Amino acid sequence: MTGLYVVLAAVVVAVAFGVYRRVTDGRVRAVTDASARVDGADLGVALGSDATFVQFSSAVCAPCRRTHRVLSQITEKDEGLVHVEVDAESRLDLVERYGILRTPTVLLLDRSGVVRHRIVGAARAPEVLEALEGVAGRRAA
Repeated sequence: MTGLYVVLAAVVVAVAFGVYRRVTDGRVRAVTDASARVDGADLGVALGSDATFVQFSSAVCAPCRRTHRVLSQITEKDEGLVHVEVDAESRLDLVERYGILRTPTVLLLDRSGVVRHRIVGAARAPEVLEALEGVAGRRAA
């Protein structure tokens, strides 16, 4: 009988964790630390004139591919926006510096490179567009 209780407890914990992750993944969170800044030289590309998405990904990450598609669709029509994908496995220096704990993690930078928002998990287009509006002052085309 004790085994049944252990199994039921494990199922309850697993379901609760799954619900938590479903609710929180992909949510855009504002960053309040104004000293968090990303330099284009660190990334090897110029930052966008309006905003930059810096996506930390890994090769085996399925949500990373979905996030890449969402961000590419948003940035492809607007020259002021840039999407940079960073391989978290090869750039551990940046992973440590910006506190990346899992992939995908996206940092939304304003035109001066200040980190304004952080998205952990698969990005959701409506929330990304709303955050972009607050950073760039307009919606992407």
